[in-house]
Amino acid sequence: MTDRLPCEFFLIRYVPDVVKGEFTNIGVVLREATARGSLPVVRFTRDWSRVRCMDADADVGLLESLEGEIAARLQAGVSARDPKAVLEVLQDTLSNSVQITEARASLAESMAAEMEQLMRMYVEPLKVKTERRSTGRAAIAGAMRTEFERAGVWGLMRKRIAASAYTGVGDPMKIDCGYRVAGLAASGEMIRMFQAVSLAGDVEAAKGLAYSAPQLRDGVERIEGARLELTAVVEPLRSVTEEAEEASERYRFGVEAMERQAIRVMTIGDLARMAQTARVELHV
Repeated sequence: MTDRLPCEFFLIRYVPDVVKGEFTNIGVVLREATARGSLPVVRFTRDWSRVRCMDADADVGLLESLEGEIAARLQAGVSARDPKAVLEVLQDTLSNSVQITEARASLAESMAAEMEQLMRMYVEPLKVKTERRSTGRAAIAGAMRTEFERAGVWGLMRKRIAASAYTGVGDPMKIDCGYRVAGLAASGEMIRMFQAVSLAGDVEAAKGLAYSAPQLRDGVERIEGARLELTAVVEPLRSVTEEAEEASERYRFGVEAMERQAIRVMTIGDLARMAQTARVELHV
């Protein structure tokens, strides 16, 4: 039997009202208990329904960005032996609405496996069996993140990229994630960006992305000195053709609108291959 790895973990909690003391777990910080050179890792929930249920006005975007900020500090080695010190700094900007528990011990087969188990046990909502399919932009974005995490590249990618940095002040669009590819021979450097786009309901998101694509491309070339490859990740066609012919027509219209603006359109089924490409390009 393989020796298990002694670990410690801390639960990160969202506390909308510190007087009432009610909370919901939103993330985990995990570290090896004995390896001094090993840096802690952090993961937040992908399902913010419990947070929204407790606090309808919760700034989910801010909470999502908090994961990246914590990860960056931990990877930089800041207070690597004491993740609580990192959280204390971040809590100053959130009025103690984000708190962290005392350390708890665990024995892990591996860091990755232990993180998955802790997220299931303490953070993610219970999955109720249902006939209803998981659809929509949130489901696509979750699947995208899962595949990039499995490939070990999610932590190296930029998230919630503000389109306004390239298109102009006031543009509210945020691109889900992306990364820079260096040294592509004669073609020069390139930035790959990925956006979850659901075509199951309407095609407004597809039209919006298509409208913004030329400005995004020009802005990336001007500011980053690199060419942009923009990818839209959508549901497979078969997931909407079961509903009605009109839904199928909307789906095709959305795909064509994006492809006319040189947006690469891929489905959830292509995510594993895309993640492996990112793994190679980011030298993981």
